[in-house]
Amino acid sequence: MSQLDWDPDGKPRKPRIIGIGAQKAGTSWLSEMLAQHPKIWTPPFKEVQFFNHRFVPEHRQWLPWHYRRSKENLVNRYLSKNKPMRPELVHYLEDITSGQMFTENWYRRIFAPAPKGTRPIDITPEYSTLPEAGVEFMADFLPNAQFIYILRHPVDRAISQLKMNLRRAGRTPVTIGDWMTEIDDPVLMNRGDYAAYLPRWQNHFGPDRLLVLPFGRIAREPESLIRQVETFLGLPAADYKGLRRKVFASPDGVSVPDEARAALRDKLEPQFAYLEEHLDAGFLEDLR
Repeated sequence: MSQLDWDPDGKPRKPRIIGIGAQKAGTSWLSEMLAQHPKIWTPPFKEVQFFNHRFVPEHRQWLPWHYRRSKENLVNRYLSKNKPMRPELVHYLEDITSGQMFTENWYRRIFAPAPKGTRPIDITPEYSTLPEAGVEFMADFLPNAQFIYILRHPVDRAISQLKMNLRRAGRTPVTIGDWMTEIDDPVLMNRGDYAAYLPRWQNHFGPDRLLVLPFGRIAREPESLIRQVETFLGLPAADYKGLRRKVFASPDGVSVPDEARAALRDKLEPQFAYLEEHLDAGFLEDLR
């Protein structure tokens, strides 16, 4: 759905599709693909962050930055193309980034421009970390929504997140001791805690509402994967550009030593034990 498809008179509404997943697990790829489907409408920025703002207090510290950055990136995208931003988009951005944010009415207004006959989508990977009360609230608040949860190999995911964190901090570990300090960051464990998070979602949503996908299929068989998503959502097949293009690929130049990888593997053993017990072997192989 092109963002030129816009209903300026649309009424506030709830999304019908929710994308979640561990950080660095392919939700950006999913967002870019589904944004192209003619029956899906996505907001002009990824990650609405509504439910985690409500149920994960520590996230509130960085959400103002998230919205400032999202707005700036969108404006800069138009400037780089020397294109004027449409008045309705300017008004929309001003409306959702000022005044009282993160209310239920504000959340519905996010999806108001979705044209009739389309399904609005909210892809926010942080929702995967919601506590039990948050998942229960989503089940009540979004009784008609379907959910897509992407899992990635625990060590690969943690390393990708670690590289991103180092790049953002402008920091490069030198010694093995430096690397061991980095992998002790509890943030690396939290965002990929499938053993804690996945059962919460499966307890509230059956297979008709929750589709769990392995990250590895994005690279190996993206067309088959997107067809599975379409079937799950009851959507007709569509054409997609960039199915095999990596979205936000990990930067080159930073190599994690084998000792640090091995230590990460040991720290993540509870995740492997959970996945091996609850998922079939084929799914596990597709995580990477």
